[in-house]
Amino acid sequence: MTMRAGHYTFGPEQGRISVRTSRDGLAAQAGHDLTIDAVRWSGELVVAPDLAPASLEVHVDLGALVVRAGTGGIKPLTERDKREISVTARKVLAADRYPEASFTATSFSAAADGPDGTIDGTLTLAGQTRPQRLQVSQDAPGRFRVVTTVRQTNFGIKPYSGFLGALKVSDAVEVDAEVDLSAITAVEPGP
Repeated sequence: MTMRAGHYTFGPEQGRISVRTSRDGLAAQAGHDLTIDAVRWSGELVVAPDLAPASLEVHVDLGALVVRAGTGGIKPLTERDKREISVTARKVLAADRYPEASFTATSFSAAADGPDGTIDGTLTLAGQTRPQRLQVSQDAPGRFRVVTTVRQTNFGIKPYSGFLGALKVSDAVEVDAEVDLSAITAVEPGP
C-alpha cells in the first residue's frame, strides 16, 4: 500500500518500541543487558498532500514497561527478576510523577539517495524536554524502523546502580522502534 495524505493513528497493534540497556562498572559481568518493551503507546502521523510527513507525535506510558529479555549475567533472569526490574525502571524514570514520555517532531529530512532519513524533534522524559534526533529507515512501503540513543542524565535521570555502584546501567540507552503503517488508512483527509 502506498501512503496517502491524511492523519494516521497507530500503536502496539502496528509495531513495537523497545529500550536496550547495557551494563557498566566493576561488577558488570554480574548484571544483564536488558530489552525492555513499552506495551502501551500511541502515535499520530500527518502526511501532507505532497506525501511528505508534516507532523509526528508519539506518547509512551511509562507505567507499562515490561522486561522481555536479559543477556549476559551470572545466571539467567527469572520471571520474578523481570517483574522486579520493571518496577525499578519505573522508579528510576519517576513514572509516578511523570507517567508519560513523548516525542514531537519538528523537522523531517530525507536522505538524498533513498527513503531513509532523520526526524528531529523534542523528547519529554522525567519532566524535562530536550532535542532528540531519530534515524529512520524504510524496510518496505509503509514499514519503518526508527533508532536513537537517549542519555538518561540529559533528562535528570540518575542511571540505576547496585552493589554500592559496582554494577551500573550505562547512561546511554538505545531506543529501537518498528511500525507497519501499510495496513492502516488515513482517518481523515490531509491537513
